[in-house]
Amino acid sequence: MPLHKMPCKLPDLKNLPSMMPGLIASPGLLTSFDCSGQVHLIVGSNPLAGARCAKSLEVGAKVKLIAPDSETLHYGLRQRIEAEEIQWIRREFRSEDLTTLGRAEVDQVADLVFVTLPVECTQCTYISNQCRRLRIPVNVADAPHLCSFTLLSTYSDGPLQIGVTTSGNGCKLSNRIKREITNTLPQGVGAACTRLGKLRRRLWEEDHGETDIFDEDVDGTDQRCNFNALVLPEDADAAKTRRTRWLSQICEYWPLERLAGLTDDDIGPLLESYINANNSGHIPQPPGSLPRGGRIKLVGSGPGHPDLLTTASVNAITSADLVLADKLVPQPVLALVPRRAVVHIARKFPGNADKAQEEFLELGLEGLQKGLNVIRLKQGDPYIYGRGAEEFEFFERRGYTPTVLPGITSSLSAPLFACIPPTHRGVADQALICTGTGRKGAAPEMPEYVSTRTTVFLMALHRLGDMVRDLKKKGWPMEVPCAVIERASCPDQRIVRSTLENICFAVEEVGSRPPGLIVVGWACEVVKKLDGKKWVVEEEVFRL
Repeated sequence: MPLHKMPCKLPDLKNLPSMMPGLIASPGLLTSFDCSGQVHLIVGSNPLAGARCAKSLEVGAKVKLIAPDSETLHYGLRQRIEAEEIQWIRREFRSEDLTTLGRAEVDQVADLVFVTLPVECTQCTYISNQCRRLRIPVNVADAPHLCSFTLLSTYSDGPLQIGVTTSGNGCKLSNRIKREITNTLPQGVGAACTRLGKLRRRLWEEDHGETDIFDEDVDGTDQRCNFNALVLPEDADAAKTRRTRWLSQICEYWPLERLAGLTDDDIGPLLESYINANNSGHIPQPPGSLPRGGRIKLVGSGPGHPDLLTTASVNAITSADLVLADKLVPQPVLALVPRRAVVHIARKFPGNADKAQEEFLELGLEGLQKGLNVIRLKQGDPYIYGRGAEEFEFFERRGYTPTVLPGITSSLSAPLFACIPPTHRGVADQALICTGTGRKGAAPEMPEYVSTRTTVFLMALHRLGDMVRDLKKKGWPMEVPCAVIERASCPDQRIVRSTLENICFAVEEVGSRPPGLIVVGWACEVVKKLDGKKWVVEEEVFRL
């Protein structure tokens, strides 16, 4: 197990007195402390003191809080005190605390001090000076010139820790930089560190014996000059390190995505590939004998027009090996699929939805096991009545965690194409998305009438008459305006404007053009009105 470590920055202590407030004279030495069993003193009682306590406890330190008995003691600190996670010294700080509250093995000298008092408090400078005199690392909140170390903005993924500091010039900026860096890392890189670390120790023990000292690399340095040098047969010592050097080259040269994709099942074939590998120090390539794990993405195709796809969705579709598409995904979107890819359209029809869904899940799993790039292309957004979460859970349980790419949901975009604002000052202050069809085709519970709400019903047009009757039973006025929007954003988009009283007659007369939805609420007549007509049909060619 890796040691609990707290990344921190330690500048040269002798230079600290000359530092101006808010300015670090030179970059500090970035280190990682083993804080297991250390005693950390925290001076203060505010929320920051609570955060410092949490961090110290997280890395295995013992915390002693120095603060007078006060109503301002942060509730989180009180909880930790009551749980006996930290020791509370109920008084002001005293200079002798630095040399009497620490561990016995270091003569009761404290290991680390955090000061969270207001920076204008005179005690901040006093405590900082006392700590520096005793060579005790000290951190004073909002006062870089009083600190001998600063905490880094950290990212942790198992044994992997990444820390960023701006040397006291802004924690918000360091947080931003940390996010930018860590967002480029592939998923699973922390687990890869653990897996490759175990393999490296295994190779070392097999080649050197368990009693030999494990030769750890020095963190933060480049490779040695002989990293790729030829290992000669007569060089027995170098020969012992041949396999560990081979593994080091894999860590150095393989793409991070490839390393992060390694599983425990890959380790055996990886070692077998070494037998036939070129042991002269050349860069080892990812062995072709390793099974290539497939990837799956749940991709939202948006309301219909291909130009409304996100860039991420377009990239996913155009790089697919296998596409499993909802039957209502329009042809212009499917036209983006490369010719080499296999496309399956869902065979969903009334009474067969569950079987068709099971068929798609099995097709997707089969493709993943073959190492294919599988795209589950879903109408609208995967998580808006698209069974996206069910599919995510199905594949994740089988070892394939899907990437979910959002799509512009028709429930919010279709009203826009019909000149209906879902919210409008003085008319509608809320929007509700509902389904018109429950599980196994059952009728769902209809919402109560709220005059200031716009309600969008998906998958409802096939049972529009029943839905209107259910709404009437719930107290909905039949004069409430509504609109049926079909094939939103497509060239053959159609809008039927009416009221709850007449919408069924209108749809019966003009027929159905799925996919479609119905929008109900007074916002339907904000921009366009019926002007005394029972219904209005608008055939519009949508253009961007």
